Amino acid sequence: MRLICLLCMVLSVVSCKKEVEKQPVTMKEDVFALADDTFNGRQTGTEGELQAAKYIEDRFKQLALEPRGYLNNYTQTFTFKPSTNPHEKAEYTGLKTDSTLTGTNVVAFLDNGAKNTVVIGAHYDHLGMGGEGSLYREEKAAIHNGADDNASGVAVMLNLAERLNNAPKTETRENNYLFIAFSGEEMGLLGSNYFVKNPTVPVESISYMINMDMVGRLNEENTIAVHGVGTSPIFKQALFANNDFNLNIAEHNSGIGPSDHTSFYLADIPVLHFFTGQHEDYHKPGDDAEKLNYEGMQKISDYIVAIITDLDDDGKLAFRKTKNESEEVPRFKVGLGVVPDYLFTGKGMRIDGVSEDKPAQKAGLQKGDVVVKLGEFEVTDMMSYMKALSTFEEGQTTQVTIMRNDAQQKVEVTF
Repeated sequence: MRLICLLCMVLSVVSCKKEVEKQPVTMKEDVFALADDTFNGRQTGTEGELQAAKYIEDRFKQLALEPRGYLNNYTQTFTFKPSTNPHEKAEYTGLKTDSTLTGTNVVAFLDNGAKNTVVIGAHYDHLGMGGEGSLYREEKAAIHNGADDNASGVAVMLNLAERLNNAPKTETRENNYLFIAFSGEEMGLLGSNYFVKNPTVPVESISYMINMDMVGRLNEENTIAVHGVGTSPIFKQALFANNDFNLNIAEHNSGIGPSDHTSFYLADIPVLHFFTGQHEDYHKPGDDAEKLNYEGMQKISDYIVAIITDLDDDGKLAFRKTKNESEEVPRFKVGLGVVPDYLFTGKGMRIDGVSEDKPAQKAGLQKGDVVVKLGEFEVTDMMSYMKALSTFEEGQTTQVTIMRNDAQQKVEVTF
């Protein structure tokens, strides 16, 4: 297949028995391996996902991490009945039948003999050949390799595991580290939810959790979104005190979001979730390994190591509840037909994409335009944009003020 030679090469490195011959596996190699056609999109419960789980297990073994799944294994399996109703959750069951699937978390432990443990996680499942959740609209099915979503997060997790394991023990004695590659994220955070309810370390020993989901496309502005900043009083200081990497931090307080950190937050565990933003290949077959920013991934890994090191002597972190930002989103009857740039930290709402045959395209709006006024409403950020949009009805025409190339323009939009 497309990258089978590279996959075999990487796996042969993993299985090599001679310590002197082992070479560190790069994040780029991990992404290319996990996002290869060999795994058929790593859909939960498929043979492709099991093969990807074996790859991650072998990488954990290469890094000399202890197994911390079930029965001294690296894996933690869970059986569930998928929901056919998007408004209902999947049902866990201990009984395997023709209507059930089995997901596989891959879990490894770095034991520093400490009282507390930091969980570092990333989901490795994806959408397989598409189906529910895919944004691909062609009739012919295609492999959704999920390089950014989320081979990128797994690759950074493995890089962190290597670095923390190789760090001088004087720098990393205050916490143990538990590394988890989650299954079932795309089906509703199933793997992380199951782990929190069936932990393989005492849940009361978990100081905080770091989650990485789609960290492979750091943009030219070096903007990274960090969610969960409000879930511990110390996080904000740690984030900004350790930003020696010229990163533009888009901070979000809430511990609730569409990724695995949510499962830990709901168990009263502080969380930080790192994310470099959506893009036109999200949940499509075009999310391939050659499109990732590997220098950016290294910068993110460096940043997270700095944060972890800084927090290492702070003991078990205090937990703080946050507002669920998704519950504050107003309802609206119309849409502009744009993809907002959720990483934009300036004034207004920057457009990251324009949908075909929608009001924005008909009015001449373009990617990169920054909406600063919608009708009579000032737009300063995403929330003010959504509040303004919620006031309009279908058929209404209004004036939209934008900034384009540092010049202000006004256009008429009909919803």
